[in-house]
Amino acid sequence: MAKANPFQFISQVRSEVSKVTWPGRREVVLTTVMVFVMAALTATFFSLVDFGIRQGLSLLLTFF
Repeated sequence: MAKANPFQFISQVRSEVSKVTWPGRREVVLTTVMVFVMAALTATFFSLVDFGIRQGLSLLLTFF
């Protein structure tokens, strides 16, 4: 396997990083808010499912 020249590697990395399209501030804030909203909705959903299962099991176990 051929060894890479460190200076050539750094040059290639800089070239690739310059091709990256970085998000703007508005896009970062919007996606962050979306993540928090989705996390809250997911937590609420699973809390309700857990509550329903707990109530169902409690009701089922009172018969035994």
